[in-house]
Amino acid sequence: MGMLVGAKGSGGGRRRRGRKHGPVSEINVTPLVDVMLVLLIIFMVAAPMMTVGVPIDLPETQAKAMNADTQPITVSVNPAGEIYLQETAIGIDEVVPKLEAIATTGYNERIYVRGDTTAAYGVVMKVMARISAAGFKNIGLVTLQEQEQ
Repeated sequence: MGMLVGAKGSGGGRRRRGRKHGPVSEINVTPLVDVMLVLLIIFMVAAPMMTVGVPIDLPETQAKAMNADTQPITVSVNPAGEIYLQETAIGIDEVVPKLEAIATTGYNERIYVRGDTTAAYGVVMKVMARISAAGFKNIGLVTLQEQEQ
């Protein structure tokens, strides 16, 4: 009869205390952050190289007329070498002061230079050089698209 007293304590070794640990369900974000930083650096380096080599201003294809505030300033050179700002004849020395006077958005104003096919190349280049030297950055040469034969 004395043997039944000590049997209670021996069965406790089979059962573990606490819960059984399952697989960790958290995502380790360190490799993700590393990959994202590398991609960010690659795109920062490659973005300036993706610009088009020939800067042109494409016309907007909206049916409604453009506002007077958004219309570009047009400088024209006719075959005789005379310079026109919009429809007004001006001298080459007056180009920059008149542009600065009528530019509503400052030096970001769009300026289109129209040179006649038979106009002297030097006159058109002098006009563009003076406009560019004055600080205007958004200058475009207006041309007609070639007709395919």
